[in-house]
Amino acid sequence: MGLSAPASARARADMEERPCPVAVPAGTTCGYLLVPERRDAYQSDTIKVGYAIRKAANPVGEPVVFMSGGPGSASIPLTELITSIAPDRDVVVIEQRGGRWSEPRLECPEIVDGVLKDLAPPAAVAASPSPPPVTMPITATPAPAPNGAMGLAARTCKARLTVDLRGYRTQEIAADVVELRRSLGYDKWTLFGVSYSTRAMLLAAAMDPDGARSLVLDSYLPERLPWYDQAMGALRSTLDRLGVTARFDVAVRNINANPVTLATRDPLTRRRVMVRLTGDDVATLLAESFADPEAVPILPALVEGLAGGHTDLLQPLVDAAGGALTSHEWGLYYAVQCQDETPANTFADRRLFTADNDATVCAEWRLPPSGEEGAITQAPVLILAGQDDPITPSAAAAQATENLPGARFQEFAGVGHGVFLSSDCGRRTITAFLADPAAPAPCDAAVAPRAMIDPGSVHFTGAAYTAVGAPWVLAPLGAFALLSLLQVVGGGLTVRRDGLLTLLAGIAGVLFCAVAAWSVLTVDDEVSFAVGIPPIIFWTSPLAVVSAGLSVVAAFRERAPGVLILPAATGLVFAAWLVGWVL
Repeated sequence: MGLSAPASARARADMEERPCPVAVPAGTTCGYLLVPERRDAYQSDTIKVGYAIRKAANPVGEPVVFMSGGPGSASIPLTELITSIAPDRDVVVIEQRGGRWSEPRLECPEIVDGVLKDLAPPAAVAASPSPPPVTMPITATPAPAPNGAMGLAARTCKARLTVDLRGYRTQEIAADVVELRRSLGYDKWTLFGVSYSTRAMLLAAAMDPDGARSLVLDSYLPERLPWYDQAMGALRSTLDRLGVTARFDVAVRNINANPVTLATRDPLTRRRVMVRLTGDDVATLLAESFADPEAVPILPALVEGLAGGHTDLLQPLVDAAGGALTSHEWGLYYAVQCQDETPANTFADRRLFTADNDATVCAEWRLPPSGEEGAITQAPVLILAGQDDPITPSAAAAQATENLPGARFQEFAGVGHGVFLSSDCGRRTITAFLADPAAPAPCDAAVAPRAMIDPGSVHFTGAAYTAVGAPWVLAPLGAFALLSLLQVVGGGLTVRRDGLLTLLAGIAGVLFCAVAAWSVLTVDDEVSFAVGIPPIIFWTSPLAVVSAGLSVVAAFRERAPGVLILPAATGLVFAAWLVGWVL
């Protein structure tokens, strides 16, 4: 199929106003673009593609049109962020056909259920650990797994969807962008895509060369890239750069030998569920975590902690995975992936469950390859890449830049997937490019937005993460601190009447609590609490034990007041809580 715009795109498409489905900046209106489900089919059904427009009061320069990635991620919720990058321009945000704010919406909750069932512990989770998964080469058209949870989920979802899935692919999504420009009456605009949508935006520019002033491609996904086949290698390359590959291998090997079972919430029902993770499952979670700006700084420390046996540190990643499972419309995701992405892969390595799941679903859906062509544009292109991005590696983006005559490549240190989401320098670079594609970068991309957490700067424990979500678990600390203060006061008043032990117990307790509070308040990046606490809390913990011991001695000495039983009991409970759970 050629790259020229289809005939149906040359006429003004029908449009329909609608209320904006989420909070958007002032001056924003929303609507639907009415387009054929399949432009290559006679009398195709009409579908609705959602969009939002924020009109600038006094626009300077051409508009910016943005689409989110995925495939299947929502775009309109990012209108405010895109507006902050282009404050003096009209901002158009377009949904993908089949997305959350388009009609029909290709949601597929069966996929979420299938993932959770595949990760659920077996009925007899046992005493003997399961062996590591075996890597099994398969053909380019992977064989179905009819009896697996994902196979069943795929068949159930496809049977429920009443659309022609062949209309939900990159070629059609790009054509929607072209039609929207013409329908809105803009002569030219800048196309802005991230991750998957970089492919759609580049294709739209190739279809509509007169309408593309320039392009911004963040976390660029080049065409015909064997993404699944290269996924494990890309992850290892990123870990190599971070210097933690050896420890990663130790962690994966250990957890493959002894899988970990953790509790989390079903993202659809919010019910408590259990998941059982192998080492390869953990590798998948680590790879996906590079798309989370909050997770990237802790990943080196997390790998070190896992290699040391602290598997409770996986809880934040497991909890975050629930949000990731509901961030895509899985029907749209698989319609695109199965037609545009999986045909370029052999799936010889299915250790990452993303590859295994996608191979299984595409084998069940049996959609024809799209035959998508490579897209080239002469317009100026800014390509942004995160140095720590294993999802769309910067090396692949840099190499692909050579095929785009007007492209400029910029890598950002300390950034994972989705530069504009986590890097102020990245956002400023985009703003400068919009004003002048030849403008130099306005900031130093070699300076990371956040420093990586040094594994030596934390004492590994999952207690801090638990306390953030359930502050009541800190009750023993509060009771111990309060009674330690009372011991100092009471022991000081009665020091001449056998109050010395009480005074010393109180001083030891107060000193420990003061050091702990000071160390927590002086932490540079609070995200470090996801993997541990300041080591000084560990080194000063004997003060708490000494305080508890002195309280017990004071309470059980001859003729001791009965009230001293309270600080003694509290001290013992706190010492057990501190040593047995926190540390």
